Amino acid sequence: MLLNEIDCRKIIINEILKRSAELEKILNEFFELKPYDNSDRIISSRNMCSVAFEHAESVKILIASGNFTSATGLLRLQYEAMVKAVWLLYAASDLSVSKLMSELTQDSAKKADKLPLLSEMLKSLDSKAPKVAMDFILEFKEYSWKSLSSYVHGGIHALHRYSKGYPIQLLDQILKASNGLLVMGGMLLIVLSGDQIQSRRIIKINKEFLDCLPDLKRENS
Repeated sequence: MLLNEIDCRKIIINEILKRSAELEKILNEFFELKPYDNSDRIISSRNMCSVAFEHAESVKILIASGNFTSATGLLRLQYEAMVKAVWLLYAASDLSVSKLMSELTQDSAKKADKLPLLSEMLKSLDSKAPKVAMDFILEFKEYSWKSLSSYVHGGIHALHRYSKGYPIQLLDQILKASNGLLVMGGMLLIVLSGDQIQSRRIIKINKEFLDCLPDLKRENS
């Protein structure tokens, strides 16, 4: 019995989702590492990293449900959370960290609204965060930010893809980009634990899951 195009799409997507879920499960193990200390800087960065992981899980759930437009918009939120996690550790001022870690009130929310925008965070991270992390962060922004913003704000990308459909290549790319951010999250969790021996595991994981990690310089469109 021959498979039709829809059946083939489902098989391909399910395989990518399966590999992505396997990667996420392994990377989640790094949350078992204890933080280096209980400072606000370490804890806030770790918590924001956890938010990024939650977004990654949701991206997969949405794609599996066929809600591709929502999944694509959520990828931008995952990216922003991951950038903020890195910024909190390497570049945020003590005042910025304290604003985010204060009890949630109307007043503290107003103060937190005045934190640097993502573009300012990226500038402050220059020469402070590890080069491998910054290379990926900056490349992601260069090739994906505008199109992902279009999905978030109901722009031409969202309207076009929703009406015309999502090619397998784009869904594959979205999942791989999300997985790349997850690997960065795993690396950050190791730094936050202070257990650099664990870095060897990340190298091994990266090699094992090359098939579901992003190629360089591809644009989500």
